[in-house]
Amino acid sequence: MRAMMDRTVWHQINRALYLTFCVMFSTVLVFGSAQSAGEKFVIAQVQYGGGGDWYGDQTTISNWLKILRVRTDIEAAEERVIVKLTDRNLYQYPMLYIVGHGNIRFSKEEIEALRFYLTHGGFLFVNDDYGLDESFRREIRRVFPDQALQPIPNSHLIYHCFYDFPNGVPKIHEHDGEPAQGLGLFHEGRMVVYYVYSSDIGDGLEDPKVHPKDTPQVRELAAKMAVNIAVYVLTH
Repeated sequence: MRAMMDRTVWHQINRALYLTFCVMFSTVLVFGSAQSAGEKFVIAQVQYGGGGDWYGDQTTISNWLKILRVRTDIEAAEERVIVKLTDRNLYQYPMLYIVGHGNIRFSKEEIEALRFYLTHGGFLFVNDDYGLDESFRREIRRVFPDQALQPIPNSHLIYHCFYDFPNGVPKIHEHDGEPAQGLGLFHEGRMVVYYVYSSDIGDGLEDPKVHPKDTPQVRELAAKMAVNIAVYVLTH
């Protein structure tokens, strides 16, 4: 019993240390500059071409940011920002979010911009809303032609940096019964792309009325995983 209590206390200390680090050092952005203390953490949703519904998950990011404000010490914004990969202000955002059900197509200029962003401190989270997989894999190979998406082991810090997910990325929204998978790409040892397939964290963060079949328990898993992703971005 005492050992269990000690582990619980140690986990709480670890969470506090991560958030202290987060508040002290904030986000490392491209060009190696730190986000100033007065700025709020923003998640930028990418507007892409190809015909897919890039605009999906319309309540996801605002709910995600609210969760961060309530559960952590992260100074988070209130609403999502929409960006194109060729926008000049892309580099002020520590994290990009891509979602959709259909086709993605990046221009040559967008490929180059995304590669530069990711190799200079940026982070991309991609949420397969069912139907995105084939085109995303094709396009990300254009960004990193010498790499392939690789499974992220359950021991990775993204699954333990605030809440513990000993089995890796949770299954949130049921589509066809496939197991949830967390995949990633790395640059100089840092994970720069995190892609969740057959999990759909974004759906679990939407307003409850959007996906009424998602139980409170499932939405809680999505909320916890979303916190972990943000904390990981802010500390790596």
